[in-house]
Amino acid sequence: MKSKHLLEFDNVTMAFGGNRRNPEGVVALEDLNLVIRDDEPRIIAIAGESGSGKTTLARLGLGMIKPTGGQVIYKGQDLWEMSTQERRDYRREVQAIFQDPFAVYNPFYTIDRLLLTPIRTFKLAKKKAEARELIEDALTKVGLRADEVLGRYPHQLSGGQRQRIVVARSLLLQPKIIVADEPVSMIDASLRANILTKLKELRDEFGISLLYITHDLATAHQISDVIFVLYRGRVVEMGDASTVIRHPQHPYTQLLVSSIPRPDPENTWEGRVEIPLEELTPGGDRQGCLFRHRCPHAMAECETTPGQYVGSYGQSVACYLYSENGKVAEAH
Repeated sequence: MKSKHLLEFDNVTMAFGGNRRNPEGVVALEDLNLVIRDDEPRIIAIAGESGSGKTTLARLGLGMIKPTGGQVIYKGQDLWEMSTQERRDYRREVQAIFQDPFAVYNPFYTIDRLLLTPIRTFKLAKKKAEARELIEDALTKVGLRADEVLGRYPHQLSGGQRQRIVVARSLLLQPKIIVADEPVSMIDASLRANILTKLKELRDEFGISLLYITHDLATAHQISDVIFVLYRGRVVEMGDASTVIRHPQHPYTQLLVSSIPRPDPENTWEGRVEIPLEELTPGGDRQGCLFRHRCPHAMAECETTPGQYVGSYGQSVACYLYSENGKVAEAH
């Protein structure tokens, strides 16, 4: 029977380094469970401040690094136990959009080369005319005209055009999943809405799921179906994106939401998120709730690892404040 799980993070942990004084190394991600279903295209936001483990999660999902614990599974197969053909299919079906649209390009080559490379690598076309047709179709899908961008060098295009070309390149391979790591953070605010609209169209028109890595809860709210909030490598809250952002339950999520600038000229923005220096120390204490030193509601129980509880609005929250609601099964 075919698995309904397209991509699955099964109790995944990722630690870097390690020495005699700190054998476990620096834990970037801890006991993560996340599922992208084959029959339900969704945009899943992974949110948190710098150092929360977002990019590590993206690299694990792309098969760039091997987890130190747990498994990353694609179509029922561990990424690191795939056959050559399975790995090739996975590389085609799971694509990436990175933060800096300029870094993807070689400035000495025109845009054409970036788009032709995947066609040649995966033998998507036998003739030049067929390849050209595929490229033009992909560019049209992201709102670009071939005669406006082909033959040009990266520096001759805007940041928004460069990022849409990266999306078009992904579409050439007809992916099942796109991992988008901060895809609009380096684009002018005036162009962000356009890129975000295109990302939503990937889900709605092409049935593509997205892992949307971001520190920006405003854009996560705008396009995501589900959100996972990470703090120092652990999921502290997850659930429906609109519910979590409108009604944050975990004290850390509340801090993040309070730090979103409000479009009100009468009120100055005072929100600011900073990680205390002691929390950035490699091999720091990971017992209990990692947020307890900053939490205004910390209690004795927080010295032990909190389980997942149902928050007041139905989301899963790793906080003893909601223990009276009862434990819940691990949410995906």
